[in-house]
Amino acid sequence: CIQCLADATQAEVNGCSVGSKTVEFKANLSPDAIKSRNIRVKAESAASILLVFQATLPFFLFAGDESGSPITLTIQGGSNVSFSLSFEYLDQVLCPALERFGIQVDRTLEHRGWSHGTPEIGSAKFVIRPVPLGQSLQEPNWPTEQGNITRIDVSLLVPAQMQESLKRALTFELGVVFPNIEVDFLLVGDSRHKARMYTLLVAHTSTGLQFGRDWLYSGSTKNPDFEKIATEIAQVVVDELDAELRKGGVVDEYLQDQLVVFQALAGGRSSIPATLEGLSADRERVDRTDAPFGDGSLHTTTARWVVSQFL
Repeated sequence: CIQCLADATQAEVNGCSVGSKTVEFKANLSPDAIKSRNIRVKAESAASILLVFQATLPFFLFAGDESGSPITLTIQGGSNVSFSLSFEYLDQVLCPALERFGIQVDRTLEHRGWSHGTPEIGSAKFVIRPVPLGQSLQEPNWPTEQGNITRIDVSLLVPAQMQESLKRALTFELGVVFPNIEVDFLLVGDSRHKARMYTLLVAHTSTGLQFGRDWLYSGSTKNPDFEKIATEIAQVVVDELDAELRKGGVVDEYLQDQLVVFQALAGGRSSIPATLEGLSADRERVDRTDAPFGDGSLHTTTARWVVSQFL
């Protein structure tokens, strides 16, 4: 991430290495002055494509030129890796949320990359349309109510011999927890390795929100009992989605921390709480900013604190 932005801004950088305790970064070009509008980032491992995208997107959003030409960002690495959003989550949850800020990103998964099983390096291409010169992101028109669930989309990437058992298990669990809600299997793909099992549920609501909950299976796959694992995966993701929605907020726990930087860069004021308590809190109360604060996970409250230091 650092090297990508250093190349774009012709920056002077010290300490950009694994194990370094200090990084010095002095950019010599502002976003609108960058020379290349076709950027390539090549990881030598299955490092998360999506985390690199997230770290560099705020910069490239402000790299608009007079002709309004887009920026193409191609990143090699992992699309489904531990401790990171997946390409599917970005496509179905994060990017629709960013559209509320006026952010337009076309995304294409060119090749899937995995950290599980035999490591595999993938590639994704993003076409980013920067905001017009001199403008900020727009204040998001964010719903103030969760609304009712209208449908649940399912994406699953598992070994071919497990697909039917996982579909059955998910259909059963969703029918118990979310009766009479439409279920749509958007993606049923072969992960081509017994250790690669990924499932994403996305609940859509009547107010236009998306709530995601997923799991890149982390249990033992040495001698897998696919029926048993399918039941476990289905129970976990359905129960966690249910718990997420019961909080009564207008954003899921993981999306909330990803939006903080865009709230800071946008015009106006926005409040995107993850709980009913956060929705009903006094909007005029000023938080102390000497420590992580506000509604949400430690990731969210820390991101809010870091942003407050910049502002």
